[in-house]
Amino acid sequence: MAIRDFSSQRLFLDSPLSTGVEIACSNDQASYLRSVLRMEDGSGLLVFNGRDGEWRAHLLHQGKRGAALHIGEMTRAQDEGPDLWYVFAPLKRSRLDYMVQKAVEMGASRLVPVLTQHTVAERVNVDRMAANVVEAAEQCGVLRIADIADPVKLAVLMQTWPSERALIFCDEGASQTSPLGALAAIPRGPLAVLIGPEGGFSEAERQSIRGQPFAHAISLGPRILRADTAAVAALAVVNAVLGDWC
Repeated sequence: MAIRDFSSQRLFLDSPLSTGVEIACSNDQASYLRSVLRMEDGSGLLVFNGRDGEWRAHLLHQGKRGAALHIGEMTRAQDEGPDLWYVFAPLKRSRLDYMVQKAVEMGASRLVPVLTQHTVAERVNVDRMAANVVEAAEQCGVLRIADIADPVKLAVLMQTWPSERALIFCDEGASQTSPLGALAAIPRGPLAVLIGPEGGFSEAERQSIRGQPFAHAISLGPRILRADTAAVAALAVVNAVLGDWC
């Protein structure tokens, strides 16, 4: 038996959820459910808000275009997942969309855009990032909604970094070819993964990060990966050694 219902439509609602509650849909939600998905009155779906778990709901048509959702029973309790931040240099639009979605799928709890010397896209559309976070959570059964931090310069980030959170720095110059040994030496606790820009970190930036007591350099193997590919690779190996895959 499947542990999750992947056949039902999932919808994020920014409202408290409990049995018997009726929640009015926004115009966009009503249009999506009724016109795009063509869901009939009484159709079932799953809803979540990132706080109260996942719930079975039924669509109620209201007038010609409106809709509401009647909340039934809980289907899954809230699962927080790993305490894992994803820190990254912003990419251009379509590749940033992909990277944000994959980071959410891989369990990131917070997304931190960082501006570096070689960052290609210094303007970050936080609203678009938030929409991609929700879309990825809806599609992949994720219950929590990752936080999105305001863009910050790398130097400022290093100065204000919480010392109890290990920063796993993906560095092609790391001494160990395999990341597994380096990760095994990091104590369990709050984590963050840092991926640089397409042009890589400058030498001054690399030395600054390496000089931090909370930073741990790892390699992602013998090949140079694109930043969006590196995100998936890094988060996968970190989850396998220190996250909720092990």
